[in-house]
This record gives sequence, C-alpha cells and structure tokens, in this order.
Amino acid sequence: MSGLKLFRTNTTNSGVTEVTPRLAEVEADVQGLVEAHMETLLGVRFLASEYGTGPVHGGRIDSLGLDENGSPVIVEYKRGVYAGVINQGLFYLAWLMDHRSEFEHLVRDRLGVTAASQVLWSGPRLICIAGDFTRYDVHAVREHRRSIDLVRYRLFGSDLLGLETVASVSGAAQAPRRARRQAVARAAADVRGASMVELANAVDEALLGLGEGVNRVERKQYRAYQRLRNFACVCPPQRSKLLVYLKVDPKDVDLVPGFTRDVSGLGHHGTGDLEVQLRTLRDVERAQHLFRASYAAA
Repeated sequence: MSGLKLFRTNTTNSGVTEVTPRLAEVEADVQGLVEAHMETLLGVRFLASEYGTGPVHGGRIDSLGLDENGSPVIVEYKRGVYAGVINQGLFYLAWLMDHRSEFEHLVRDRLGVTAASQVLWSGPRLICIAGDFTRYDVHAVREHRRSIDLVRYRLFGSDLLGLETVASVSGAAQAPRRARRQAVARAAADVRGASMVELANAVDEALLGLGEGVNRVERKQYRAYQRLRNFACVCPPQRSKLLVYLKVDPKDVDLVPGFTRDVSGLGHHGTGDLEVQLRTLRDVERAQHLFRASYAAA
C-alpha cells in the first residue's frame, strides 16, 4: 500500500517477519468483506448488494448504503486497477439522484421511517475501493462536483485488511477558507455574541487544518467534519459553550468535569462518544490532542 510495510514482531527472540501484502483472488471477496463490516470500515450503514437499476438503465450497483450524516452512498469495487471505476460510479450516482423516492423506500424498509425522512440529498457520495488508482484517477476526482473517495485496499496474511484513502473530495462548492470562517462566524454572531464568533471560528479552523481531505457536511442539528468517516461533529453554539463530539474512546481519556464527558449510550446530535465542552480559546488549545486523535482514527 503505497510504500507501507507491515511486520509481525516476535517478542521471544526480538525478530520481525514482514507480512506480504496481496490483492484479493476475486473482486467479490473484497465486496463481501466490506459489506459484512461496512459500518465499522467506512462509517456507512449497509442497505443492499448488487442493486439493479432497471431494464432501461441496465446496471447493478455493487453496494448501497447510508452514511453517518444521512448521505446516500454508492460503493464500487475493483480487484486491481481499473480506469473506468470512477465513471462507472458516477453513472450510477446520476441514476440514484433521479430515483430518490426508490432509495428512500429502500432506507425505510431496512432502517426505518426516521432514517428515510432524514436522507441528506445535498451530499450523495461515491466510494471507490480498488487495488490501486492512477494519478489520472486522482486528478479526475478533483474535477468533478461530487463527493468521491478513492480507497486503496490490501490484504495482509490471512486476517488483516488495510484501507488507505488515496483521494477525497467534497461535492459541495468550497469557498475560500476565510469566507468559510466568516460564514461560521456570522451564523454564531446572529444570536450568541462576539465570544462565540471567535470560538466557532477557531474550532472550524482547527478541524479543517488537521490535514488534507477534510470535508464538512452541514446538517440542521450539527456540522460534521469527515474524512472517510466523521471524526468530529460540532453543534450550534449555546449561550456560553460549544459542544464537539469526537470519535475517541472515553475510556482512553482522563475525563475532566466541565471539559470532557463520556456520552456513550446517551442521545445527542452528531456522532462520537466523547463530548468536549469549549468555552474559551484556551479550551480549543487544550482539545487539540483530542482533535488529532479523532482525525487519526477516521
């Protein structure tokens, strides 16, 4: 995987043995593995496999799903390198946008009425999982106005799977970062005052600045910051604090009352079991290591 080497250590004699990466024997092996564990691997709830698009369109979508934010997801697989995987996926994505009611009916059948009523049609996604991609593939996704993730896979030994995000782009029009900050600030300023403006601005800057390929998804109840999966969800500012939910195991954190809280099993907007309460810019600095840990986990 792009220079990544995996070694199995032997604590008895301090030796190491390289685990040789390999591709799947057939494409269906990759598809079956991902579909069986789609929510863990991709943050996507599985809906259907080999979904037929009807006699007129004449195709079969490898996998259909719904991500953490309610966005429809198409997943296409290729065992090795296949130049047409992006165009094939976009072909199916266009069909999906023309058959919204059919997709919502599928969601209702599999996940319930609530999930179907919250489908986010402003951000449909295409995830391509393949043995590798060319530089032309990476360039191509940046020219499209759709949310596309290119994910390289490798199998290691008999029980290890590696996934590497090669490229990730958001379908939403990306304003310059300063303009995005100003938009965030204005939304907070309307009702919360100057301190919340500055705080919201700082959190947005910190999360977007963690690395390449960070996409921001707007929902009414929260704003999600996403790589392949969500790593942070920011709720609208309250009178004196901003709540951020992270994909960090609360058991791995020394919880500080009034700053961090274990919300696993508790209802809240967004995703993540660790709640971080931000009241000042100093709190944003204190939370940086938690932001980085959640980003790395995604």
